[in-house]
Amino acid sequence: MEEQQPITPLTGPVFDAEGRLTYMGVDGRRYVVVEAGDLDADDAAQVMEALKRGAPVFEAIEHSCRTWLQELRASPLSEEEALALLLATLETVLDPGSGPQPGDAPFSQSGD
Repeated sequence: MEEQQPITPLTGPVFDAEGRLTYMGVDGRRYVVVEAGDLDADDAAQVMEALKRGAPVFEAIEHSCRTWLQELRASPLSEEEALALLLATLETVLDPGSGPQPGDAPFSQSGD
């Protein structure tokens, strides 16, 4: 089975009429993050509050990612390849079960 590639969000997450936490992707489709019934009203309110509090941090991360992608435009990688590399690397380093530990630099040259 082919693994589905992540779709970049076009909108922030929202709770739809059916109680699911969703976002709209750049491809125009709506993606479900959390199914209805997995969160009660209090949990949903806590999620939305945490997302609001984290928005400035997320915006800084987004800016840094865009800057990194801009730097790679001078390389032979296509924009799609650079984005795939960025997403795969973030997924790996943010996975609590694997990848580099905090402070590791995944793209640093040996001897740095």
